Amino acid sequence: MPRSYPPEFRRKALDLVASGRKVAEVAQLLGISGQTIYVWRRQHLIDTGQLSGTNSSDLSELAAAHKRIAQLEAELAIHRRAAELLGEVTSPKGGSTPSA
Repeated sequence: MPRSYPPEFRRKALDLVASGRKVAEVAQLLGISGQTIYVWRRQHLIDTGQLSGTNSSDLSELAAAHKRIAQLEAELAIHRRAAELLGEVTSPKGGSTPSA
């Protein structure tokens, strides 16, 4: 999983690049990858409307939605398995077959 940096740190890195310093120089100074700065700069351009793409707030909403979906799918799998186990336990005694 990629390392997460605080927004202030990202802003500082982008400000240094905007002031005329080279990306490689800023990356070395801050101990991060130059590619990371390029990604942040591209996302900043998207967030400010200078490039087309998905803005940061939409990306975070989407990530939260994916996380919730995964959580719900896991819960559903647990409930299905429990229903299967209960069906196996009650089927011989009750004489009926579990419905799907």
